Amino acid sequence: MSQHILNSSDLPEKAKELRSGDRVLLSGTVYTARDAAHKRLSLLLDSNKKLPFELRGASIYYAGPTPTPDGMPIGSCGPTTSGRMDSFSPRLLDLGLSCMIGKGERNEEVCNAIIRNNAVYLCAIGGAGALAAGCIKSCEVIAFDDLGCESIKKLTFKNFPLICAVDCNGGNIFKDLKNN
Repeated sequence: MSQHILNSSDLPEKAKELRSGDRVLLSGTVYTARDAAHKRLSLLLDSNKKLPFELRGASIYYAGPTPTPDGMPIGSCGPTTSGRMDSFSPRLLDLGLSCMIGKGERNEEVCNAIIRNNAVYLCAIGGAGALAAGCIKSCEVIAFDDLGCESIKKLTFKNFPLICAVDCNGGNIFKDLKNN
């Protein structure tokens, strides 16, 4: 296991170097999207409409931040269970998504799409939403404002701590733990 200090814009190229179990400090632009936002993204794609952000090379954080306290860029912002997005993820990966961030295991179809597209799945620490918020320097709602905490937000990360859970070479910390 090694540690990587990465910018989100470098992930399309750098994902090939990551191995499951590696620690990552991620900086740069990341978008939030949970269940309701994924459903709307899917509807936009089905209708051949433009998405609210460029999917190719993007990173999505499965999170729904709490209301923003005065003087802070964001409220608590911990990860949501990733498996709830599994039905949407292969399509997004095939369209160029390079990174997903959340918590928990992914299904085989998602893992195969990660490998096929040289992408990566990173895990954030569940239960540490307030700590995670300290690594987010800006937050802007860019789509689906009516969804409240589930709206799509454009975040700027600064050294956000993550673990590589599924890499594009077939490494998977969840399978490794089951096999030991």
